[in-house]
Amino acid sequence: MPDPTLVVIIIAVMVVVFLIFSGVRIVPQAHRYNIERLGRYRTTLQPGLNFIIPVVDRINSKLDIREQVFPSQPQPVITEDNLVVNIDTVLYYQITDPRAAVYEVANYLQAIDQLTVTTLRNLIGSMDLEETLTSREEINARLRSVLDDATGKWGIRVNRVEIKAIDPPPTIKEAMEKQMRAERDKRAAILHAEGDRQSKILTAEGTRQQSILEAQGDQQAAILRADGEAKAINLVFQAVHQNHADPQVLAYKYLETLPQLAAGENNTLWVLPGELTEAVSTISKAFSDRAEATPPSAAPAPAGATDTEDAPEVGDPTGPAALTSGHSSPDVAATADEAAEMARAAVDDAKAEAAAAERGGPSA
Repeated sequence: MPDPTLVVIIIAVMVVVFLIFSGVRIVPQAHRYNIERLGRYRTTLQPGLNFIIPVVDRINSKLDIREQVFPSQPQPVITEDNLVVNIDTVLYYQITDPRAAVYEVANYLQAIDQLTVTTLRNLIGSMDLEETLTSREEINARLRSVLDDATGKWGIRVNRVEIKAIDPPPTIKEAMEKQMRAERDKRAAILHAEGDRQSKILTAEGTRQQSILEAQGDQQAAILRADGEAKAINLVFQAVHQNHADPQVLAYKYLETLPQLAAGENNTLWVLPGELTEAVSTISKAFSDRAEATPPSAAPAPAGATDTEDAPEVGDPTGPAALTSGHSSPDVAATADEAAEMARAAVDDAKAEAAAAERGGPSA
C-alpha cells in the first residue's frame, strides 16, 4: 500500500507543473492576445514568450494585425434616376489597436460591412447610372474616407476600398448595349464621311493643280509657237526683201498655199478670197511679159524678095513683130491661157480636197 504522504507530494508536484505550464504563453509574430484578469482587461501580449497568472488571467481574444481582405456580398443600391444596381465591394483593413477592436465594437467585421453598405447608398443615391459607372475612383476615395473616419475609434484602419462590380438590371444592360452600338455606328459614319470629305478635297486639289499645270503648259506652248512663227515670218520677210522678189513670185506662192488652206480636217466651208483673180492676172501678165520679151524666130523670106524690100524696118510700129497693149501674138496668148488654166486647176484641186475633207474620205 503506497504511502499517503508520497501520493500527496506527487499530486502537488503535478499541480505545480500544470500551473507553470498554464502561466506560459507564446504569441506568434503579427498576432496580439488580449488578457483579462478576473474579467477585466489587463494587457495585450506581444509576440514571443509571455507569462500570466494561471486561473486568474485568461486570454479573451486572439487578433491578427496583418492587413486583411473582406469581400462583401452584392448589395442593391438605388441610383438618382431610380435604377437598382448591385454593387460588390472589397475592403482592405488592418487592426491597429487590438484592445479597441475587441472592446469598442462587438463585431468589427459586421460593423464595417454595414457601414460600407450605408455609405454606398448615400453616395450612389446622389448619382445617376451613367455617373455611377464612370466614377469608380471617386466612389472609392469617398468611401475610404468615410470608413477610415468611422473605424478609427475601433482600432481599425481601412487601407483601400475597391468596387469589384456594378451590375445594372438586364433591361438597362440591353439598352446600354444598343446605345453603345449606335454610338459606334455613329462614329463609324462620321469617320467614313470625314474620309470621303478628305478624299474629295484631295481629288479637287489634284484636279486644280492639274488644270493649272496644263494651262501653264498650254500658255508656254502657245508662247513658243507664236515666237517660232514670228521668227519664221521675220526670216521670210527678210528673205523676200533681201532677194527682191517680184509680185509674180509672190502671186505664184499664194496659189501654192491655196490647197493647204483647204486641207484642214474641220473645214466644212471653203471661201475663195477676192485676191485670187488678181493673183491669176498677175501670173498671166508675168507670162505675157516674158513672152513679149522673147523675140520670135525669123521666118524664111519668100522667093524673089530681097532683104531690103520685105524686111520690116527696125522700130516700125506697124511691123508684124510689134506688140501693142491688148494685142498679143498667138504664142503669148497661149502662154497666158496656160497660166490661167494652171490657176484654175489649182483652185479645183483645193476645192476637191476641201470637199474630201468634209466627207471624211480621200480626195478623188
